[in-house]
Amino acid sequence: MRAVLTRVSRASVTVDGQVVGRIGTGFLILLGVGQQDTEAQCVKLADKLTSLRIFDDENDKMNLSLTDVGGEILVISQFTLYGSCRKGRRPEYLAAARPEVAIPLYERFVQLCRDKGFHVETGIFGADMQVESLNSGPVTLVVDTDQL
Repeated sequence: MRAVLTRVSRASVTVDGQVVGRIGTGFLILLGVGQQDTEAQCVKLADKLTSLRIFDDENDKMNLSLTDVGGEILVISQFTLYGSCRKGRRPEYLAAARPEVAIPLYERFVQLCRDKGFHVETGIFGADMQVESLNSGPVTLVVDTDQL
């Protein structure tokens, strides 16, 4: 699994002109699922991301976690994180999981974050979504379970 995590002051996602997810301070997570991904990787990624200490403390040092700041999470499905630009000018997405694999792992990731006590909002899997965020810092991390 791959995630692009951005620390945000606020973020939202809109589908067909309707806001379907909105958060305040927290994480905007773009989540991609690969063909070979497993539930064990999903658990590992949820544990890692929800425990990162990337919020500033009183000394302006990134030392506080999502729990410490009462943060929220917005998770957006993003198969394009598995895009390859090696050949030609149009990316290919062969490494991305098909929906029958990706949807259950995406939903499991969301549930794992909720089970940890976080307020989690989502987009709509497979929809054309408009995502807005006010990035804080900016602080943006790319996390791949193959490297954990």
